[in-house]
Amino acid sequence: MPTRPRLPLEAEIDRRRTLQLLGGTAMSAAAGGFGTRVIAQSGNAETEIIRAHGYSFFGDLQYSPDFEHFNYVNPNAPRGGEIVLSARGTFDGFNRWAWRGNPQSNAGVVGESLFATEVFGTPVPADSLTEMYCLIAREVEYPASKEWCVFHLRDDVVFRNGAPLRAQDAAFTFNLFLEQGIRSFSRSVKERIKGVEVIDDLTLRYDFVDGISRRSLISQVGGMPVLSEEWYKETGERLDEPSVLSPMGSGPYQVGDYEFNRYVVYERNPNYWGWDHPVNVGRHNFDRIRIEYFADDTAEFEAFKAGVYTFRSEGSSKRWATGYDFPALDSGAAKTEEIPDQTAPLNAGIIFNTLREPVDDRQIREALALAFNFEWTRESLQFDLTSQRESFAQGQDWQAQGVPEGAELAFLQSLGDVVPAEMLTEPAVMPHSSDPATPVDRRNKRKALRILADAGWTVDDQGRLVNADGEQMVLDFLVLSTWDDTRKATIETYVNTLRNWGIRVNANAVDSAQGQQRFLDKDYDLIYTNIQTFATVGTGLKQLFGSETAEVSSWNPSALRSPMVDAIIEAALAAGSREEEITALTALDRALRYERIMAPAGYVAEYWVAYYDIFERPDELPPYGLGVLDFWWLNEEKLAALKASGVL
Repeated sequence: MPTRPRLPLEAEIDRRRTLQLLGGTAMSAAAGGFGTRVIAQSGNAETEIIRAHGYSFFGDLQYSPDFEHFNYVNPNAPRGGEIVLSARGTFDGFNRWAWRGNPQSNAGVVGESLFATEVFGTPVPADSLTEMYCLIAREVEYPASKEWCVFHLRDDVVFRNGAPLRAQDAAFTFNLFLEQGIRSFSRSVKERIKGVEVIDDLTLRYDFVDGISRRSLISQVGGMPVLSEEWYKETGERLDEPSVLSPMGSGPYQVGDYEFNRYVVYERNPNYWGWDHPVNVGRHNFDRIRIEYFADDTAEFEAFKAGVYTFRSEGSSKRWATGYDFPALDSGAAKTEEIPDQTAPLNAGIIFNTLREPVDDRQIREALALAFNFEWTRESLQFDLTSQRESFAQGQDWQAQGVPEGAELAFLQSLGDVVPAEMLTEPAVMPHSSDPATPVDRRNKRKALRILADAGWTVDDQGRLVNADGEQMVLDFLVLSTWDDTRKATIETYVNTLRNWGIRVNANAVDSAQGQQRFLDKDYDLIYTNIQTFATVGTGLKQLFGSETAEVSSWNPSALRSPMVDAIIEAALAAGSREEEITALTALDRALRYERIMAPAGYVAEYWVAYYDIFERPDELPPYGLGVLDFWWLNEEKLAALKASGVL
C-alpha cells in the first residue's frame, strides 16, 4: 500500500536519530539524484549523508522517489488464476538455505528483503544492473564514504502470520545467516561487516569493516531476507537443517498445498502488506503458482502435451526441433515462441573440479577440453540450433577480445607477477574447432595426447593413458538421472571420446538427491553444469571464483583457486566508475578463459518457451528478465474458452 504521509513529529524523530548516529549537532540538506543529500557536522568535520528510496553504487537512480511502478510492467495487469509449471526430480522440504537435503528450489520466495530483490529468478528491477529500491525499508541512509548504512523500515510490514516485522527481526536474521548460513557466504560477510545494531523498532544500522572496498556492502545487507525471530524461537528450527516447514517471511506468496516429489503450490499470501507498493504494481499477478514434478523429461513433456501444466521453458534443442507437433499446437490452443534474450547466456559446459587430481593441472584441463566436439554435437544432437560460446561474458561489452590493450592492458599490468606474461601478449583463449563428421576429432586427439605427454601421461601398449607409475587415468563424471536426453547424449559422446584416448571414466547416473549432495561435497572430477554469469562487480564474485571459499561455495563448481583471478576481483572492487568496472570484468573474462576451467558448450540466444494461449505479457520486455512468474498475467476469458473446449 502507499506510504502514508509523514507527520512533522516523525520527521523530527528521524532528524534526531540521524544526529544521534552521527554524533553531530547541525545539518543541512539539498536535493540530489539519489534522494536527499545531507551535510552533517561532527566536531570540525563535515560528512555528506545520502538518504534515498533506493541505492546505486554509481550514478543516479532512474526511478524517482514518487515513482508509481517500473517502466516495463503493465500497471493494469489483472491479478488472479493459476500458472502450472513443471520440474524434474524430487524435493524433501522448504528450508531453502539448508546445507543438506534437497529443498524445493523456489522455497525462498516466502521471504523479502529491505531492498526489493529477485523473485522466481527475475531481477528487480529487470531494467537495470546497478539499482536497488526499498521494499521493507522506507529509506536507506549512508555517508558518501559508505562506512555504514541505516535502514528506516516501513511500519506496515507484517509476516504471513500477521505479526509485525521489526528491525529486531532483520538483525536476528543477519546473525542467523552468520551462525548457520552457507559457509562461503558466512565467511565472506564476517570479513566485511562489523555488525548490526537495532536503534529502535524501525531503525537498523550496519557498520562495515575499515580498509576494504565499499562495493556491494549496502546492497548485500539490504538484499538479505528478513525472517521472523519469534517463529524461529517458537519452532526451534535451524537455518542449516532440512525442514518440511516453510520459514516465516513477509513475501507475496506462501507454501500452500503440496505432496513431496509430486507437486507444490505457492499461493497468494492473504496477509501480504505490499500489493500496492510501487515496486509491486503490475507484478505477482497469479493467485497460485503450481509446480508439478516428474521423474524424467519424457513424462514431463507428455504431460505438457496433455495440458497437465500450462507453461514450459524448453532446454532441449532436439525436442524444440522435432517435438512440438501435437494437436493443441495445431489448433492454436498452445503456442511456441522464440523470445530474444538480451542477457549473457549461461556459462554451460563440462566443468573440471580443480580440487581433484589430475584435473587440478591446467595442462590436463586444456587437453581434456579438446575431447569435446562442439561441431559434431551441434549437428548431430542439437539440430544446428546452438552457437559456440567463446566467453564467460558472451555478447556483452566486457567480453575479452584479441590481445589486451588500452585500459585493460594497463589494468592487468598493474597486478604484477600474478598475471602470466603470455596473457599480456596473446589473444584471449578461444574454443577449439572440431570435425563435425566424427565425434573423435583425430587432429584434436593428437594435440591433446602431446599435451598429456608433456604432463607425464602417455598411452601404454594396452591403449591405456597412464602416468610414470603405470597407473591409468581415472575420472568420475557426475551425471543425474533427471537430466534431459540431449545433455546425457552429449556427456556420453564426450565420455566415449575420453575412453577412446585410453582414460577410464565412471559416468553412472545417480538420482537427484544423491547428485545434489555430491555436487555440494564437490565429489566429482567432471560435471556438465553452468557457472553464473556476471555483469557487475561485487563481492559475490568471490563466491563465484574466489580461492578463499572455493572448497565450500556451491557457486564455484570448478573450485577455482587462482591468485590471478583473486587479484583481479580485489582490484575490480576498487573501480570508481562503470567504465573502470567494465575494464575489470573484461580482464576477469580473459583470466577465466586462460584458466581453462571448462569446455564451453553452445548457447541459444533466445528464450524457447511453449505455453497454452491463456497468458499475456507486456509488449516490450525489459533487458534482464523474461518475467513469466514476475510480470506476466492470466487471461481468464481465454482460459474459460480452452476449458470449455476440453483442451484444459
